Amino acid sequence: MERITAVARGKVQGVGYRQYVSECARRIGLQGEVMNMPDGSVRIVVEGPPPVLEDFICFIHAEDDPLIRVESLNVRREPAAGGFKGFFVHW
Repeated sequence: MERITAVARGKVQGVGYRQYVSECARRIGLQGEVMNMPDGSVRIVVEGPPPVLEDFICFIHAEDDPLIRVESLNVRREPAAGGFKGFFVHW
């Protein structure tokens, strides 16, 4: 198991990005959280098997979404801490 912390920048607030990320994570069985940050970015923390996390990283670029524009996605990897039970969207 591994944890990734990703920070998405671009047009990612006010366009349904947190819900999009949540749906992607839940669909492939990841646990974690997503939240808006004061600087306009969105922070995503998820845990799961490394191959599934790789798929998730591809999904959260949201390339086919007409409203969301992820201009950069900075990803940090570390061992899973096991602190999540489900996936949460922070409002």
